[in-house]
Amino acid sequence: MIFLDLAVRNLQRHKVRSVLAAVGIIIGVVAIASLGIMGASFSALVGGMISDVSDTILVTPHLAASSGNPFDPRDTLTARISRRDLRSIEKAAGGHRVIPMILTSDRLQVRDRGGSVMMYAIPASGIPVLLDMEAGVYPPGRSSGVIAGSLLAGDLDLRPGSRVEVGGEDVRVVGIAAERGMAIDINPDYALIVTEDWYTKRHGTQEYSQVVVKVGDLSGIEGVKTAIGQQVNRRKVVVDILDSREILDLYYTTLDATNILLLGIGVISLFVASVSILNVMIISVTERTGEIGLMRSIGARRSEVLRMFLYESLILGVIGSIIGGIVSASIGYYVSATVAGFFTDFAMPGDAGIPASVVAGYVVFAMVFGVGTSIIAGFYPAWRAARLNPIEALRYE
Repeated sequence: MIFLDLAVRNLQRHKVRSVLAAVGIIIGVVAIASLGIMGASFSALVGGMISDVSDTILVTPHLAASSGNPFDPRDTLTARISRRDLRSIEKAAGGHRVIPMILTSDRLQVRDRGGSVMMYAIPASGIPVLLDMEAGVYPPGRSSGVIAGSLLAGDLDLRPGSRVEVGGEDVRVVGIAAERGMAIDINPDYALIVTEDWYTKRHGTQEYSQVVVKVGDLSGIEGVKTAIGQQVNRRKVVVDILDSREILDLYYTTLDATNILLLGIGVISLFVASVSILNVMIISVTERTGEIGLMRSIGARRSEVLRMFLYESLILGVIGSIIGGIVSASIGYYVSATVAGFFTDFAMPGDAGIPASVVAGYVVFAMVFGVGTSIIAGFYPAWRAARLNPIEALRYE
């Protein structure tokens, strides 16, 4: 215990230097834990907003069809799926349900509030396949009624029977779609849904923005995708074909990479803090060279000198990590409460907020990493002190 007491005494003798070194560890621990918690909160938000529609194949126009440049914004306007291609998709899909849709936008006016709103034009028979109703009914055929997404209806205080103005025409809201969250086929929560017949009667016959294929047997998804590709993309790539699993894998792979990047930034900040401890310990060894020589001359072993200096870096690491852990836990509580409030405000499906175990996991990981980094940073100066020659150390000034 005498060597631990000597380590504490030396840290107390140089309070400002010790505090600055501990602050570096605090910042590093807070950075790791906070960035990790932020990444987890982002994953929770996206995960709660995505609906896993596992029986869905999405067929979209190949954006490179006209100019060969997939990043040319003009392609996003001109690329469409023709009715001829739709017939080929229906043929390839066999008995599976094929639902084409037109994605557009129009001017929506509700009392004194107005603006642009996304609109889905879907065959009347396909709407019940894609959407459940929270209230009201599905619009039949050429009906002039529209369905409002649940979040749009909540913002504008719409209900079945409400009158709205769409594109300058007065129409009736016949139903409110149940909340669905984001999905690869349709995102109706902030949109209007109308029948294809109603839309084409007013805007003329148009080609489709995308086609959704609902596969009854999940084991047949790959076969249907292959059949569509062989039928439609025989001569050149006309459409891109993805299923929900591929898109969800892409989402979560991106989220994982984002979390790793955030944690990496935190780790770098902690390594920078460890350089501060390394500097403090080297200065300490240099200043106490004579004291080390005296200790060795009266019988202190190299291992005991090594432990004494490791105790100093350990104390700095433990104090900095504990304080950093407390600050990180407070930040984690705030972030979790914020995410939970987001789910509540926007009525997102899924778990509310970040699990306490996830927050605790990142805090504990950051604290352990902080202590470990401090010990590693202090090892070289401690080893250097232990290797000093006692006679030369006594003569050092």
